[in-house]
Amino acid sequence: MRAKMRTSSNTTVGFVGVGNMGQPMVVNLVKAGWRVMLHDTDKDRAAALASLCGCQCAPSLAELAASSSVVILMLPDGKIVRKVVLGEGGDSLLPGLPHGGVIIDMSSSAPTGTRELGVELAAEGIDMLDAPVSGGVKGAVAGTLAIMVGGSQEVAGDIDPILAAMGKRFHVGPLGSGHAVKVLNNYVSAAGLAAAAEALLVARRFGVEEETLIDVFNASTGRNNSTENKFKQYVLNSAYNSGFSLDLMVKDLKLAMDVADACGVEARLGHSCLDLWQAAQSWTGQHADHTEFARFVLNDGSGRPEGQVA
Repeated sequence: MRAKMRTSSNTTVGFVGVGNMGQPMVVNLVKAGWRVMLHDTDKDRAAALASLCGCQCAPSLAELAASSSVVILMLPDGKIVRKVVLGEGGDSLLPGLPHGGVIIDMSSSAPTGTRELGVELAAEGIDMLDAPVSGGVKGAVAGTLAIMVGGSQEVAGDIDPILAAMGKRFHVGPLGSGHAVKVLNNYVSAAGLAAAAEALLVARRFGVEEETLIDVFNASTGRNNSTENKFKQYVLNSAYNSGFSLDLMVKDLKLAMDVADACGVEARLGHSCLDLWQAAQSWTGQHADHTEFARFVLNDGSGRPEGQVA
């Protein structure tokens, strides 16, 4: 049985991964009064954030773990999470993690991989929660992220004051459920953006003003997150800089379809959506913002601006 662990004013929260999302999440943790220790492969970025927030940087993962009773991971994928936690003959969290400590994976990881990692950590007396987020950089800055928590309700209760600094928490089920809900949420989000982009192309060719169409959608039943928060802000003005990459959206779509397949659900719309987003990924190239999917659709997937003929 694990030692009872409750957060207190003496708790140090380790935070690994201070990219676009991680940085504002750290800022909000510090604002809420938590003592935070940072680590990132980009030492300069971690140092700059530590200086801004008045917190410390750990020179290694093992040292961060040894100083923290709770460690938050905000990393690109589950493979990197596993490497950071267990290591591959190099620096990792495991040697320094205290018995009864908690790892919170706030990345978008494969649900099955999360459960496997949780079993391995439990054997070492370490608890794990998955707590991926939705709301993007804007939500991370505002501290209004939707946080999908999977794992023990007791442990989730223990660390809830920490997560409360970053957004609204939803306990969605056993370990891995948070990651499952996150990728399913992103599937629905991706499908909504795709439908709106295709409708916009049809409306444009029919002679309807683009902004007018979006205004009608947002006052009608076609309204979705993309019509409200992406088209005028990032698409119609050709900004394409929402802060969430197209590559990550495709990754999450793949994970969502993996979950569907594992559950015996055919998910025909989901697989078609994945095919379309992968076509956009090939068209845009690496490092594109996910809102560039709309540019792909509005160019009719041809690589030519709308209206230009071969």
